[in-house]
Amino acid sequence: MKNESQIFPRWSNTLAWAGIAGLVLMGGTIVCLLAVVTRSPYLTRVDMPLEQPVPFSHEHHVGGMGIDCRYCHTTSEISPFAGMPSTETCMTCHSQVWKDAPMLQPVRDSFLSGKPIAWNRVHDLPDFVYFDHSAHVNKGVACRECHGRVDQMPLISRQETLFMGWCLACHRHPDEALGPRQAVFAPRPPDQNEIRFWLQTHTGRPASREMERLPSVTTQRLTDCTACHR
Repeated sequence: MKNESQIFPRWSNTLAWAGIAGLVLMGGTIVCLLAVVTRSPYLTRVDMPLEQPVPFSHEHHVGGMGIDCRYCHTTSEISPFAGMPSTETCMTCHSQVWKDAPMLQPVRDSFLSGKPIAWNRVHDLPDFVYFDHSAHVNKGVACRECHGRVDQMPLISRQETLFMGWCLACHRHPDEALGPRQAVFAPRPPDQNEIRFWLQTHTGRPASREMERLPSVTTQRLTDCTACHR
């Protein structure tokens, strides 16, 4: 018998539950899409070279010619910032080598005008993050741990997302990224024989003993918020 007090038909209950399930599914889909987009190269810029005023090739200068990182990034060991090379540094070579190359015209213009080249930053952390380049380098964190194999990059690109989770993963297990100071600026990971050679050469003590004294740090302060947010 039909209930005279019933306002909505019975199928309206099914419709209501289907609507609720649809809203939940839609909300979950939106969250997943946001997570995917946030971690996509479109936002993280991973493996996506930025356009630069001059197409500088680390593969040629570092991998091919063997130029040390510190020749251009002179403050990487003494300052929170690695620093960018002045135009005078570029012209040290390019006043003699490829001095008339069209692609180097911005370098020559900068040198004559005294106006620095406006390079686009590839690794740019938010202003609320404090990062000390020298602290990492002097503890034994190699350039390649963050910047990747720059000796294989015709055009430099970001290799890591620089998300907080990525930083914390290293801060929780720093020993996995630490090595001898002599290997910090090596473009490729050294093997154990090279590490032993460096340690014994620079300390004059048995390499086996020095291997046990590689940098080691406690993680308590490294995982405090104030380590990076000040």
